[in-house]
Amino acid sequence: MERKSVIKNYRFMAIMIVSMIAGAVVGWFFPDAGHFVKPLGTVFINMMFCIVVPLVFASISSSVANTKSRKRSGKIMGATIGTFVITGAIAAVIMFLLVNIFPPVVEAWTEYPSQEMGDYASLSQMIVNFFTAEDFVGLLTRRAMLPLIVFSILFGFAVNLNGGSETLVGKFLADLTNVMLKFVQLVTYYAPIAFFAIFADLVATYGAETITGYGRALLLYYPLCFIYVFTAFPVFAWFGGGKGAVKTMFQHITRPAVVSLGTCSSVATIPTNLEEAASTGISKDVAEMVIPLGATMHMDGSCFSCVLKIAFVLGVFGQPMGIDMLIPVVLVAVLSSVGMSGVPGGGYIGEYIICSIFFPDIIEIAFPILVAIGNLVDPPATMINASGDYVVSYIVSRFVDGKDWLQKALSNKD
Repeated sequence: MERKSVIKNYRFMAIMIVSMIAGAVVGWFFPDAGHFVKPLGTVFINMMFCIVVPLVFASISSSVANTKSRKRSGKIMGATIGTFVITGAIAAVIMFLLVNIFPPVVEAWTEYPSQEMGDYASLSQMIVNFFTAEDFVGLLTRRAMLPLIVFSILFGFAVNLNGGSETLVGKFLADLTNVMLKFVQLVTYYAPIAFFAIFADLVATYGAETITGYGRALLLYYPLCFIYVFTAFPVFAWFGGGKGAVKTMFQHITRPAVVSLGTCSSVATIPTNLEEAASTGISKDVAEMVIPLGATMHMDGSCFSCVLKIAFVLGVFGQPMGIDMLIPVVLVAVLSSVGMSGVPGGGYIGEYIICSIFFPDIIEIAFPILVAIGNLVDPPATMINASGDYVVSYIVSRFVDGKDWLQKALSNKD
């Protein structure tokens, strides 16, 4: 791995972290200045609010509308997506239990009555709100992210049935997606200034609680990711490959883990994962389905961070995350991490989903807090996501090639 490549991939994240630290320093020593620069952060947040609706609609509907028929096995696809969802849910439950034992925020930064904060949706409300808005105008708001996603998928299917990429609408959606991505890129250049201002105001307002809260969150998240590699991954490998699978998995997982940490990208880890899968004896068609799809959909690390973000913001405003929230939290974690990670700008869209469900009335405050946590935990999250793609291929191989696929592969090598 070239040193220049590593520096390039981490450069923007490093700039963001330096900006947040600089803002925190200014807010700590010069509170008045911290409050003064707050509008610079508000401009960024409002601009992202304006982008998110057309971005979601264009990217999702274009992806569905322009999909070509694939010569892939339905069995492989079903086993792959099913495994992604189940492992993501397991990760979300693990983090849910941990944040109840070790809350990232012990003392509320400010008192905020739950009725002002907005109640999170019940399970029945979530089902209704997932599929529909009251009318078309209701879709054109950041508070209706889930109905907008469903509408975009159905719209894309309709365009696909009408001719797909060859139609004027299909071409328009593809072009609109590219335009919105350029728009996001332009706004992102401003992000370091915005987060300098946001953290200056946060620290000026809440003081030491800000630094303590983020410190506790990182202290919980980073060890968990490495523990997950040495506990959950062996279980998944054993279930998928049986005898000898754990040893084989550890022999091959080091390179994907190192590459993902070095590049901070699941997509950049695809070639390494494919090489290790081939060396293991995983069928070519399985590897070529699971690993590229996993780079955009297999997000156990992101499920961890989603639950951590929800618990963090609830703690900031002194609200509990009781057991009654388990199902809604896990559903949102899987949707925002597994379902939305393949959408361009999906990280930010995931934050909007979290806010629209749990923090609809304080979204301006919650959103920058969530994005900041995402930036801080990105390296280990990417490691779990990317190296886990290789492990998932064991499980899919079991359902496609039989329980003894690994033993046959090892015997063929001998």
